Formats: sequence, C-alpha cells, structure tokens
Amino acid sequence: MSTTTAAPLDVETIRKDFPILSRLVHGDRPLVYLDNAATSQKPRQVLDALVEYYEKHNANVHRGIHTLAEEATALYEGARDKVAGFIGAPSRDEVVFTKNSSEAMNLVARVLGDADPGYRVGPGDEIVITEMEHHSNIVPWHQLAERTGATVRWFRITDDGRLDLSTLDSVITERTKIVSMVHVSNLLGTINPVERVIARAHEVGALVLLDASQSVPHLPLNVVELGADFVAFTGHKMLGPTGIGVLWGRHQLLNELPPFLGGGEMIELVTMERSTFAAPPHKFEAGTPPIAEAVGLGAAVDYLTGVGMPAIAAHEHALTEYVLAALAEVPGVRIIGPPTAQDRVAEVSFSVEGIHPHDVGQVLDELGIAVRVGHHCARPAVVRYGIPATTRASFYLYNTPAEADALVAGLAQVKKVFG
Repeated sequence: MSTTTAAPLDVETIRKDFPILSRLVHGDRPLVYLDNAATSQKPRQVLDALVEYYEKHNANVHRGIHTLAEEATALYEGARDKVAGFIGAPSRDEVVFTKNSSEAMNLVARVLGDADPGYRVGPGDEIVITEMEHHSNIVPWHQLAERTGATVRWFRITDDGRLDLSTLDSVITERTKIVSMVHVSNLLGTINPVERVIARAHEVGALVLLDASQSVPHLPLNVVELGADFVAFTGHKMLGPTGIGVLWGRHQLLNELPPFLGGGEMIELVTMERSTFAAPPHKFEAGTPPIAEAVGLGAAVDYLTGVGMPAIAAHEHALTEYVLAALAEVPGVRIIGPPTAQDRVAEVSFSVEGIHPHDVGQVLDELGIAVRVGHHCARPAVVRYGIPATTRASFYLYNTPAEADALVAGLAQVKKVFG
C-alpha cells in the first residue's frame, strides 16, 4: 500500500463516538480493543440509526403501501445506494445484500454449480484458491468440487507471508473456471497483488471472486478498478451491525446466473406450474431481508465516508509500522506475516516462544487488552507456519500508538507470568 498525504485523523475525537471504548473491564482496567479483524465497534451514529429505524419506521419492505412500509423501503434501498457509491459500483443493482461475506461467497459457489453451460463448474474444471484463505473461502469450494467433480487448486504462501505467484501460469490454466481469493489476509495482514491474478484469470476465461472482508473497512476500494467479477464483504467489520453482508457482482453475471434461495421477494411470477424470477439484485434476496441491519450499514458507510478512507488507510499504515517495530523488540515474539508495513494492514499475528496463545490472550484480557487467539478460521495458513495457533492484534481507525504500547507492556507481563 502506498502512503497518502491525507490529513491526520483526530483519533481522540473519533473515539468519543464509540461508547464502548470508554468502558472499564475487570473492575478498573480501561478497555484496549485490538480485535477489529473479528468485528469492529460501532459509533453512536450507527446505534442511533438502528434505534430510530425501530422506533419510527419499522415495517416490512417492498410489499406495503402504507407510510411505514414506504419509509422502511426507502431506508433499505437508500442503504444500497450508499454501499454502491462507497465501493464505486456502476449500478446499485449490482449490490446484493446477504447476512455476511460467508453467505455471499457460498451464494457464488452454489449458483456456479447450477448455472447454464458457460458459467457452470463441472467435471474436469478447476477452482483456484490460496493457502491464506479464511475457511469461508475454502469450504464452499470443497463442497462445490464434491458436488460437481471439479478439482480445487491453490497458491501457496512464502515464508514472509506473501502469495507465491511464481506458479501463476501453471496454477491458473484453461481448465480454471473460478479463482476465489482473499484481498487482504485476516491472519497475515497481507494485501495481495490481486491485479496480477485477475489479469491471468481473465486471460484464460475464468471468473474471479475477491473476499474483501478485511480490505473494504480499511482501504479505499473501487470495484471497477479492481477488475474482479464478484466482491464479497461484511458489515460488522466496517462499523456496521452484525447480520448484514454484501455481494457485488457484474450486472451481466448477476442477470444470467440462477438464484440462490427461493421464496418471497425474489420472484417475478409464481403459478402452480412454474416460477420466474425478479431482476438483480432482488433475485438473490429471498424473504424478508436484514432491513434494520442495512440501515445501520448505511450509517456506517456515512461515517467512514465522512472520516475519509484515505485518511483511515494512512492512520492504519502508520500504526502498522509502529506495531511491527515495537513487537520486533520483544524477545521471543515471532511475527507471522510480512515483517514490514509494505502492502500490509494493521492486523498482526504473532507467537510468543514457549507460551501458548491461549495463555497469552488470557493474561492480556486480565489487563484489559482484547486480542484474538486461535487459527482465526485460517487453519491451513497457520499449519503452514508450523504452529498450532497465533495471537492476533488488529487495529482500526480509533486505535492509538498508546494502545500498541499497552500491548507490548502486556506481553512483558505475560512473560513474567509464564516465563
């Protein structure tokens, strides 16, 4: 990631928008929240939007002609407009609401197995992923391969946490039907060179799905400039509520692919003999959608836009440099992933020599420091580095260098307890 000249964030003012950041834990310990890769905290503006929706506008969408139904529909579809603008989508109809990025990726994997010839994945076809994927971008492709007779192939990871693309032309071949890969690794923090992979995939006629769960919250992103065919991300990692995700897809693809789930809202006409389906995006949104959650996501998009994604990216880049340098000075700490802030976000996984990550996390929690321990739903990548699990500290727009210092001081306490 290149540096930017965006104005510095006023982090202390930003922190005042997040009520949870002022709470104490374990009696008198200030909360140091470093688990943003798992879920972000929510600003007051998002919380207020949720309350206002339920207090003033709560109704089902699209089907009603009364005032509340029309208001709820306007808010829900207005959130779609906001998301489309935020990611640079050419059309609002390319934005499909799901319950999370996992569902978005499962949607694509399922419909590619049911699609008409041309898009359909079948016997002899190949699916390409990477060794650094979240389980949500591995399991659906295993299931698709088992259903169809296709084969899963993958790119491996280098020792310093980068994708090994030396095999690019031999892994992505004329047999490749879909390449599905993470834009930013939730374990390693690596920003992948997706443009190279997308160019090769399109050269052989393959589709590309990007898991942008860890990039949309942290980096300026434009789906047209990325060049992928599908992009999946989730609301709760970008200041929004849980229960809301997004699948962006090129309109032609969404129009030609079959629906994912059947039911209300996604139909054009139903008779006792057959059903026809609505145009995208509603074709992929069966049943009552996550209305309040979409409203909350729209408020989160407003907040991030107001702060400015270039400024957020610059703040986190500086934090990444600071955290990596600080952890490098702690004896016995091994950083899992790129050792520098180049093409990296502020998600830092590490191990502490001789101490299990669960013990590290427990002591840090007692000090008020919230981190994540385990394999982070990326077990193949953890196994690649020969360890059972890691401790992950992940930062966001409201985190400070002082909180990184608290992490380092906490690790000294961990070593004192278990050393």
